[in-house]
Amino acid sequence: MRTQKKGRIAFAVCGSFCTLEAALAAAQQLTEQGWELLPIMSFAAKQDTRFGTGQFWQERLKALTSHAVLDTLQAVEPLGPKKLASALVIAPCTGATLARLAAGISDTPVTLAAKSLLRVGCPVVVGVSTNDGLGASWENMARLYQRKHYYFVPYGQDDPIHKPNSLKADFARLPAALDAALAGRQLQPVLLQNNV
Repeated sequence: MRTQKKGRIAFAVCGSFCTLEAALAAAQQLTEQGWELLPIMSFAAKQDTRFGTGQFWQERLKALTSHAVLDTLQAVEPLGPKKLASALVIAPCTGATLARLAAGISDTPVTLAAKSLLRVGCPVVVGVSTNDGLGASWENMARLYQRKHYYFVPYGQDDPIHKPNSLKADFARLPAALDAALAGRQLQPVLLQNNV
């Protein structure tokens, strides 16, 4: 059941294929809370993998949001200047996308969407999912913590025994993280126990 309309946000997915299902469940929660979502896919997310084809995920996003998927640089560039969204959610956000964001590189639909919305002061909510979160990607996450308008969905280790460097957002907390970001607050980002 949908509640009163809250507004429109951009919802971007990257190529962490094993977490796309959880990310889309969070997107469904947002639509049920009254958010209109503009879907965005990174170039990597459109690849075919053992978790499904790029076309399958694109169709799922389109069906969930009732909007065509924005998957080119030209399609996402106007998001900020034309005030088409009040925030950007990147879920899942891969290590590669974290690195691009930290370095200010905007060469994918997701990173250019971030640049477009940051230029008008909109929050970017990051739902991290990377096998090297406590390795090489940690430096990039730390750089984003120091920047204005970046917020993280609470995250933790998803498999500390078999993948000790891996971090994954608790996608069930994404709606609360978005609400906090829109109010200029960061939820406690690090989960203190392994419950993701």
